[in-house]
Amino acid sequence: MIKWWKITGALLILYTLVWGMLGPVPRLDILNETIRNVYYHVPIWFAMLFQMGISLWFAVKYLLDPTAKNDILSNQAAQVGLFFSIPGILTGCLWAKFTWGTWWTFQDPKLNGVAIAMLIYFAYFILRSSIPDEQKRARISAVYNIFAFVMMFVFIMILPRLTDSLHPGNGGNPAFGKYDLNNNMRMVFYPAVIGWILISVWILDIKKRLAILNYEAEHE
Repeated sequence: MIKWWKITGALLILYTLVWGMLGPVPRLDILNETIRNVYYHVPIWFAMLFQMGISLWFAVKYLLDPTAKNDILSNQAAQVGLFFSIPGILTGCLWAKFTWGTWWTFQDPKLNGVAIAMLIYFAYFILRSSIPDEQKRARISAVYNIFAFVMMFVFIMILPRLTDSLHPGNGGNPAFGKYDLNNNMRMVFYPAVIGWILISVWILDIKKRLAILNYEAEHE
């Protein structure tokens, strides 16, 4: 049975996809119509961070209570988070092309930090696949997951605020909410954040169920 929050998530995404393209937006220099990307790029990153936070939570939980379910949830949430990082970075590259004139610039610490964070999580999955012993794999993965989340937070949230950055809200630049996220945009932006997070939870729920079924089949 489809739960209410799944329907809510789907409706919110539909609303933001349609009204995000048709609703009024501020007419700003350079950004122009590309400011609509804030409805998609930023909420997708929120969903990614939310999933990585869930992965961290169950990694810590596994170290305190080493059950297969905690390990499965931690692993599946990391997979969903990494999945959302792909459209997150692609929409960012598209936005950069129209506003900065290039798909990617190594002068921006946030872009570089995102790339490094993704590589750190790719290494997490490589680590898991390289350890045959189930309990040892889960324990080492949980410890590495904590390290990965901390490093991701440093590279994405802290370093860009301490150095020069082209991103809004970083390197001394004002955030969108402080100068051009008007009331019309807030009516789309906040539902988009909630919608993408709910969709990410829905995907995690499906992946968790499949992973648990596979685990039970292997251990019969």
